This record gives sequence, structure tokens and C-alpha cells, in this order.
Amino acid sequence: MNEVLAFGAQPRLLFLAQNPDALRAQLAGRQLARAEAGPLRDDISTDEISPVRIMSHYDAKLARFPYTGFTTADGQQPIAAGAVQAGGFQVAVAGRRYGKGSSREHSPAAELLAGIRLVIAESFERIYRQNADNIGLFTSTDFGLVERLQRGEAIPIEELVAGRDALAAAILKSGGLLRFGQQHLRAARPVAVPSGARPLTLFEKIVQRHMLHTPVTPDAPQPGEGFFVRADWRFIHEYYTGMAAHMLHATLGRPLALHDPGSILVFEDHTSYVEESPAHAGSPLLPNMHAMQQAQRDFAAAYGLRSHRTLTEDEARADDGSNVAGISHAMMAEHYALPGQLVAGTDSHTPHSGALGCVAFGVGTTDMANAFVTGAVRLTMPQVLRIELEGALPPGVAAKDVALHLLRLPAIRAGAGVGKVFEFGGPALAALATDERATLTNMTAELGGLTGLVEPDEETLRFLQERRGVAFTLEPWMRSDPGAAYSDTIRVDCSALSPMVARPGDPGNGLPLDQLGERVPVDIAYGGSCTAGKREDFDQYHAVLAWGLARGLRVPAHVQLYLQYGTTAVRDYCIAQGYDRTFAAAGARILQPSCGACANCGPGSSTAAGQVTVSAINRNFPGRSGPGQVWLASPATVMASALAGELTSWAALQARLRP
Repeated sequence: MNEVLAFGAQPRLLFLAQNPDALRAQLAGRQLARAEAGPLRDDISTDEISPVRIMSHYDAKLARFPYTGFTTADGQQPIAAGAVQAGGFQVAVAGRRYGKGSSREHSPAAELLAGIRLVIAESFERIYRQNADNIGLFTSTDFGLVERLQRGEAIPIEELVAGRDALAAAILKSGGLLRFGQQHLRAARPVAVPSGARPLTLFEKIVQRHMLHTPVTPDAPQPGEGFFVRADWRFIHEYYTGMAAHMLHATLGRPLALHDPGSILVFEDHTSYVEESPAHAGSPLLPNMHAMQQAQRDFAAAYGLRSHRTLTEDEARADDGSNVAGISHAMMAEHYALPGQLVAGTDSHTPHSGALGCVAFGVGTTDMANAFVTGAVRLTMPQVLRIELEGALPPGVAAKDVALHLLRLPAIRAGAGVGKVFEFGGPALAALATDERATLTNMTAELGGLTGLVEPDEETLRFLQERRGVAFTLEPWMRSDPGAAYSDTIRVDCSALSPMVARPGDPGNGLPLDQLGERVPVDIAYGGSCTAGKREDFDQYHAVLAWGLARGLRVPAHVQLYLQYGTTAVRDYCIAQGYDRTFAAAGARILQPSCGACANCGPGSSTAAGQVTVSAINRNFPGRSGPGQVWLASPATVMASALAGELTSWAALQARLRP
């Protein structure tokens, strides 16, 4: 690698500004000074960097699409396909929490392929920055670089990696993770578990039992230092497999020697409804989506990998019940993950399984590709943040309301949780069923964390026995030690909580529903996704709709109601309980288990900017679920709002009908 990163005499910087006029001026060819650009956009999500509609591309074609979902203050998306390449931009500059949201490596890949060699931001989300490292895209929080770059100064590589952990610096200097892995990880071996020298958190204990010794990483990493672990399970889904296969075969040739292929799982869960997806149906992208599906199927077949594929509605009607499928990370909790294990998956909501007392976290495509052939998964030692849920949740208040409350806290909105482990505990947590705990660990992705974790207990054992027929025995070490070190403790008086919503644009835009102060009619109500497609969620959907039907209520004609199961097991449970009949009587459209409207890849997404959706999904970034406005809420609030035709809680709806 060159000793300096040279950009030429007149490098082009793209300031991702709040002011739409500043952005348009740059796209028209004007180079702005930093002050001219004005305030920079915070919270630019990977949905904005690489919208879902272009994720069927996994090669050089991505170069045309960076920032095509970027939304200005006036609600426009002015960056057209090919504009970054045509403008010759080499550096992107943004505000806080750059790259939040999905783990899609398509985002930094599209930037790099379009000519962006450096991204400067006030702060970065963990997965985005790690993905950028892995492909050789430099990132920096040093805004002093802006003026130097505009003077045409070459920046030393050593300066760009200064302050980064040694592993990140070594990967960048190697030209990316795949080359680094071939040099250093083939001979990785387990690190001996040390005797109890100090009190440890459960996260630290699990990681110690999975840590690998390599010539370039410490055996006892401190917070901020990089290292590698061996995962009990590695899983991938169709948005990533084609890209992973492409880069592996291009780098290492064919056939590949996969490490422990029996612990690799392949899920086809994002494209079951692609023919009905507003983002894809009838568009030139549809053949690309089918090619992406086939690329995964071909890879899984070539290497004999265990696969789960959600059936189409026609296929499901003909199924004899033997097909077991659903959203990848929900499937991991239902069928594979166990307390004390370590799980890595190519989805930001992989922490879902942390509800079972395992360490589960999302990684990007290159991380997974490297893990396929070396067995090693990259981590940076995080700090652990304790979330103490005190008191008891009032009736009608669910885990989703707790998550939305946490997301609105000023410290969390400022990034206090970025890269950390969220350890949930306290009496209110102990009273929650595993499905509800999974809502909390799942949404650590929105909180900015590496993962969420719950100490396994009797409720965990009940879940494993009743749902999976597993008679698990908890071991004494499977808990945090008294006196273990936490970066901080956030205490939540759960008895003071009430039903929450989050305004459109960001999951952190939360407020108690009874403080909304305005009437918000809804056009679409959606219940489903990994966050809200579990048994407990469908118990809540059914309770509200059955209550409404008993009082003569039905979903109004102007509201479209969608309910989508998270897994086939949830679907079968609802059918056995008779819930499906209630849902049909209320006017809901029932969708087969898979990802869908949450990722703008199925029915339930909006199709027009004026539409308003109330949804039980996990994130509502601009464009995430179509062009309309998405309000986040708990399952019960979504169903009450569907019946009322406007945002309301179940308690408020009940109060309206009291004599």
C-alpha cells in the first residue's frame, strides 16, 4: 500500500449538508468551502447510502448508486444514479452517527467503487466503519483534514489510521480483510480461558471462551482493541451471499475450502414477496433480484450448506408442513442459538438471539466471507452498558415501548450506546417472556450497540423446552459476576412508562402517545418483522383485534392492515390457536413468514409520499419502508390504530367505547 493517500491538486469533497441548496450546488460542479456547506446531516443511514432497491447488485455496478436515497431537509432525494462518479467526488463529509442502521456492506462498497476513498464524519456506527475497513475505504473523525485536502495535500496513511485500534490499522494497510485473513488467520487457535482474576460480565465470559490467538491480536484485549473469535454459528441471507461468493471466488479461486461448513446456515428470507414489493415489482431490477436469489442457491448447493427458504404463498398452500423457514435471526432463536454460544450473522438484528443468553452480533459481507474460509470473526472489545429495568410494566405497555423510550434518551441519541453491549436486567426484565426480551436485544441495533444480552434463567429454560424440546442445563458461569465493570448503568422506572410512538424519520423520535397532541390518520398498519413477528407479538395483535370484533369494530375501508409471521412456527401456532380466523374477520391481509415491508421488500410498504403508516417494525429511516411517513409503535398500539383509523393506544380506544 502507498505511504500516502493522494487525491490530486483539486480533490472533490462532497459535503452531505442539511441545506438542499448546498448539496445541489456541489452536484452542479461547485466546490464549497466547509463553512459554505453549513450544518452537515446527522444520522445518515445505510438505507440512504444504498437503498434496498439497488441491493441486488453485488459487483462493480454498485458504483452508480451511492447516496441515491439521501434525503434533504425539504424531503427530496437529489443525488441521481451515477452522479457521484460523474462529479469525480473522492471524499464524503458528514455529521454524527454516519452509517447507522442495516449491516449492508453495499453502502461502503458503492462509495468506494464510485471513487470515494475517504469518509469524514463526527462519528460512525460500528458495522459501517468495520465494513469500510474490510474493503479498504478509509474513515476519519478528523475535520482538520478537510482544509488540507482542499489544498491538495497528500495525507499519510499512518496519520489516517492513527487512533484506530491496531487490528483495524493492519487490515487497512493490508488492503482489506480477505488479504489480511489469508496472511494471519489460517493458523488461529483458541486462547486458554484464564482463571478468575477479576469479576467479569457475561459478555466477557462468553467471548473469552471463543477467543482466538493470532500473531497480530492480543490474547487479553482491552476495550477498543481488535481481536478474533470462533463462532458457534455463522449465517447469511440472499442480499449478501452473491457478494460474498463473488469476492471469495475472485480472491481465492474455486473451489473454496470452507471452515466447518456444518456451522454455516443460509437463509432466503428477504425476497419471498419481491414480485409484490413496491420497490421492485414491474421494475428493471426484478431480474436482478431473481439472479441474486439464484446466486445464493447455487453457492449453497455447491458447498452443501444447510438452507432455509421461505415459500411463496402458492408454494405454502401446497406445503405438507415440513418446510421450516422464516426471518433468519428469528429462526436462529427458534432453532439454533443456545446460552453461552456465539453467533455471527449478516444482519444488524442478529442480536435478537441475545435474549437466550448468547452473544449474537451482525457483520458485513467481507467479515462473513472471511469467516467462511478462516472460521474467524472480527470483533473490537466493547464496553458493557447495564440497562436496569426497575419496577413493573403497566398493563398495555410492552417491550417495544421500553425500546422506544430508551431510544429517545438524550445520551442514546447522542451516541452513548454506539458499539457497546447492552446487558438488560432488573425485575421488569425478569418478568418478561423470552419473545419480549428478544424485542429488546433485537433493537440494540437501533440503539447503536454491538449486541444485547440477557442472562439466561428459568424463563430461558422454559422457552428452550417448550419451543424447541431442548432440555438445557444452565452452568454456574452463565451470569455476570458481582462487581463486574460496566461503562454506565441506565435505570428505567418501568412503572412510569406508557404506550410510545416514534415520529417518522428515526427510531429515536419517540414520545409517549398521550403527549402527541395531534390527530394522525393512518393509511397502512403493519404488524410483523423480526422485532414484532413472534408468538407474543401475535398474542397482542389477536387480543386487540378480538376485543374490537366483539364490540363491532373492524378495520376501516381506507386502512390497509398487514400481518406477517416471523417464522413458520409462529404461523402454525396462530393457526392452531384460531388467530388466523380473527385476523381475517378484522380485515387483515396475512403474509407468509419472511422479511417484508420493514426492508421495503414486500406488501405493507407505502407507495406514495402522502401515505402514513403505523408499524411494529424496528426502524423508520427515510425511504426505509417506501416514500411515505412511518410511525413506530408496539403491536397493541398498531392494532388499536388500525381499528381507529388513526394513532391511538389500546387503552385510549377502550376508553372511547366505555359507556
